[in-house]
Amino acid sequence: MKSETGPDLLSKDYLLGRFLDYVQIATRSDPDSPGIPSTPGQWDLLNRLVEDLKAIGVEDVTLTENGYVLARIPASPGGSGKTRLGFFAHVDTAPDLPSAANPIVHRNYDGGVIRLPDDPDQVLDPSAVPCLADKVGEDIITASGTTLLGADDKSGLAVLMAVIEALGRDSVIEHGPLVFCFNPDEEIARGMKGIEIEDIGADFGYTLDGELPGEIDAESFSADEAILEITGVAAHPGWAKDKMVNALRIAGRFLKQLPLEMSPERTDGREGFIHPNQVTGTADRAEVRMIIRDYELDGLEAKRQIVRELVAQLQQEEPRAELNLVINKQYRNMRYWLEEDTRPVDYALEAVRAVGLEPKLKIIRGGTDGSNLTERGLPTPNIFCGFHEVHSQREWVSLQDMVKSAETVLQVIQIWAVRG
Repeated sequence: MKSETGPDLLSKDYLLGRFLDYVQIATRSDPDSPGIPSTPGQWDLLNRLVEDLKAIGVEDVTLTENGYVLARIPASPGGSGKTRLGFFAHVDTAPDLPSAANPIVHRNYDGGVIRLPDDPDQVLDPSAVPCLADKVGEDIITASGTTLLGADDKSGLAVLMAVIEALGRDSVIEHGPLVFCFNPDEEIARGMKGIEIEDIGADFGYTLDGELPGEIDAESFSADEAILEITGVAAHPGWAKDKMVNALRIAGRFLKQLPLEMSPERTDGREGFIHPNQVTGTADRAEVRMIIRDYELDGLEAKRQIVRELVAQLQQEEPRAELNLVINKQYRNMRYWLEEDTRPVDYALEAVRAVGLEPKLKIIRGGTDGSNLTERGLPTPNIFCGFHEVHSQREWVSLQDMVKSAETVLQVIQIWAVRG
C-alpha cells in the first residue's frame, strides 16, 4: 500500500483556496421551502463545484435536477472489481445565521484571544476553548463576526476537492471505483431525500462532516420532527369574554409543561431530548415545531408519547380549540446497521492511525447524511474535517486539521483497495 499521503501529495494551497471561495457563497438552507435544494444559493455553489471538478480533469461529472453533484473516478489499473466507495459533503449551512462569510486566515496562530472585527463581542478565547489552545502555530480560519463561517460543511467540500485533485495528479495510488457526492439540505434533514441509493453507485460510504481530528462517528441520534397546529376561536377582544380561545396561550401552556429535564440545555452524553425550536402564530392560530431525539428507538417512542399525551390533555382541557399533532420520521441511529459490518468503521480508525493521529470513536449528538444512507443500505460512518463551534458566529477551523482529514480519506481509499 502506498502510504505517502502527506504534504508532498496533497496541495494545501488548493484546499485552502477552495475553502475560502466556498464559504463566501450564501448557502443556508430553509426548512419552510419545499424545494430541493431549498434555497437558490445552494445552486450557485453546486454549479461552482461542477466547474472546479472539470477544471481539475474529472470527466464524469453530473449535476442532477435535485441538486446533487456526482463526480465519478474510475478505478486504478486492475481495480475495477474492488469495493466501490462513496464520499459525501453537503453544500448548505444552518438556517440560523447568514452564511456568506468574509473569511479571515489567522496565520501562525500565536495562542492569544481572537476578536472578530465586525462584531467585537464575538471572541475566541483559548482559556475557554481548549481545542483552540492546542492550535498554536497553525492557520486558523474564522468569519468576521456577523455570519457563520460555513466550515460545516464547506471544510468537507474543500477536503474532498483536495483529495480529488491529488488523485488526478498521482497515478500510483491504488483504488477501486470512487464517487464523490456533494448534496444540498443536510442541515434541515433532507440531505439524501432527493437521490436514490442505486444512482449513487457505491457499496460503502463516508460523510466528511465531523469535528475533532481523529474522530470517527459511528453512532447518531434517532430523530423525529413534531408539528403541533393549534386553532383557537377568534373574537373581538373588547367582547371576547367566554368566546375567545387564544391559540397562543395554549401554545404557551404546552411549552411550559414539556419536561425541562428533557431539554437540550439539560441533557448530555447519551441522553435524548424534546426541543421546541419554532413558535409562530396569532391569537386564533398557532404552530409549535419541535425536534425529538434519542439514541434508542424505545427512548424515542417514549418521548413521542410524552408529546402525544400532553396534546391530548390540552385538548381535553379546552375542547373548543382544535389541536392537531403530526410527527414525521427524520433519521435513525446508524449504529444499528454499522454493527452488522464493522469494516467501514475499522478501516477509518486504521486510516486515522496511519496519518499519525489518535483514533477516537465518537457518538454524534445529532445526525449526518450518513444516518439516512446507512438505513437505506449504504453503510456510511462519518470522518472528521476539523470544524469547531458550528452554527455560531465563532465557528472556526484549522487548515492543518483539514489537511489531516484529506490525508485520512486517501488512506481510507487505499486500505479498501488492499483489504476490500
